[in-house]
Amino acid sequence: MLGACLKTAFRHPKPSLQSLWNYAQLGLLIFPLSPFFGAVGIVLASLGTWIAQYRTIIRRPLNWGFALLSVLLIITAGFAYDKTAAFLGLFNFLPYFIVFAGFNALIQTPAQLRQMSWILVFSSLPVVILGFGQLFLDWSFKIRILWFVVEWDIEPGGQPLGRMASIFMYANTLAGYLMIVFILGLGLWVENYRRIRGIREIKEMREIRGKTSSSSSSSPSPHLTLLFLTVAVIANLVALILTDSRNAWAIAIVACLAYAFYEGWRILVAGVAGIATSVLLAAFAPSPVAQLFRKVVPAFFWARLNDQMYPDRPVALLRKTQWQFALSLTGQRPWTGWGLRNFTLLYQAKMDVWLGHPHNLFLMVFAETGFPTALLFCGLLVWIFIAGVQVLRKSEYLEEAEDKLIFFSYLLVFVGWVLFNTADVSLFDFRLNTLSWLLFSAISGVVYRYNQYERLQVR
Repeated sequence: MLGACLKTAFRHPKPSLQSLWNYAQLGLLIFPLSPFFGAVGIVLASLGTWIAQYRTIIRRPLNWGFALLSVLLIITAGFAYDKTAAFLGLFNFLPYFIVFAGFNALIQTPAQLRQMSWILVFSSLPVVILGFGQLFLDWSFKIRILWFVVEWDIEPGGQPLGRMASIFMYANTLAGYLMIVFILGLGLWVENYRRIRGIREIKEMREIRGKTSSSSSSSPSPHLTLLFLTVAVIANLVALILTDSRNAWAIAIVACLAYAFYEGWRILVAGVAGIATSVLLAAFAPSPVAQLFRKVVPAFFWARLNDQMYPDRPVALLRKTQWQFALSLTGQRPWTGWGLRNFTLLYQAKMDVWLGHPHNLFLMVFAETGFPTALLFCGLLVWIFIAGVQVLRKSEYLEEAEDKLIFFSYLLVFVGWVLFNTADVSLFDFRLNTLSWLLFSAISGVVYRYNQYERLQVR
């Protein structure tokens, strides 16, 4: 079953793009462990698609929107407080827009989305294993080949200490990566659980009718697939918990609830909601109530949520302080902003503390680029999401329930990315930023394919 699924996914609907799709898959597979080699495959696939599908790419309004956004970002850099930092900050946006435009012409079918999910789940396992070794076996090593080709830097005990970071630079960055993989892996798990349940129902119907079950229905392949996915999803969830990221914990709960609602699993919805409520009450309820729930909820969770685990944090490191400063910057320069990558300089001058970002992507973009540019950026993202929701709701193109489920999982990743970036910024990690834009382009690619299909049906 899995083999047949993968065989179908390896084929591109357009034979002329098959080799480019192969490069993309290979690049995506090795990207988490070797960003340099992975990026080679991804860039080759994107640029090759630009060459092969140039007319298609430049006709898409969404790509024109990102082209306009690029121009505005360059203009705002010219008005920046520190122009050098602002122009360097463009590299966190412009190259990814080019990759985005190429990939939304390369990714066209739900089968490709499913294949990307499988690749990301497979490639996450070495990352998680290294993370467990870092925390529990005190693994510590540095591997650098030509500085950028391969770079693994694993600190014993995590980074910061006690929080899993694996081969990523910081625990929150790993949490953002695991958030993506966990949601996609959970989508694959639900899909395969559906398949096994369907096989069981067919078998029962055959037995009732007195017919012999076909050999394919008793095949162990779906069960082995589900077992693998169960191990992978649990491993990713445990690793995500060990990153100690409150933001990622909340997103994982939201994802579980979303799948449960989607499948109509009311008992699971009640269970997850009950667990989440218990943790919140243990963290924030009045003392008598909180003490009652703290008897069953580990301090690892509630003390992290209410900051009792780190009670003496400086005011300058609190998210509330950072957000207020970003809002004040926006008010002072509402049209052009202060320039990309300028928040760090201004915050250090004000608070005498170095901080890479304000822990909110959207507040950062408003402060650094001004209202017009930031609104366009947010509007383009909303466009992608709304178009995806419309396809999910009314599309005859997504005829199979499995296709709708896999597309739903990508929309859920989009929601998770937005939530993650309201309390952090994923923009400055090369791996996390690249994966984010690839997933956005995958959604928009399927949307454009459906729109083309719909126009043909109307004719």
